[in-house]
Amino acid sequence: MVDAVNTLRDAAGVPPVSLNAQLTAAAATHSRDMSVQNRPWHFGSDGSSPLDRVKRSGYPGMMLGENISETYETELETLSAWMAKSDTRAVILDPNAKDMGFAWHQDKNGKIWWTLVTGG
Repeated sequence: MVDAVNTLRDAAGVPPVSLNAQLTAAAATHSRDMSVQNRPWHFGSDGSSPLDRVKRSGYPGMMLGENISETYETELETLSAWMAKSDTRAVILDPNAKDMGFAWHQDKNGKIWWTLVTGG
């Protein structure tokens, strides 16, 4: 996923991002939590916002954006869907982003909950 994101960023003339462990932890927590809630949205079952989760993860920078999805598609299909919408494309191509976290959680029925978080 990082390679695919950086290919898109390069084509847009913006610097690459690096995979970050803290942002990935925040993304993984949210992917699992969306599954528990059975709804794709940006707030956790404990009322947490994306900013709260990134802060809890210990990330030292500023959280810039979060993309989420509920699908049965692959990561590249999900990335393509995000690139097709202006708001989620802006998160991926944000020139201020330096770091990225990415995670997914798959339910027993095959549904996948995706979370991508950027920071700088």
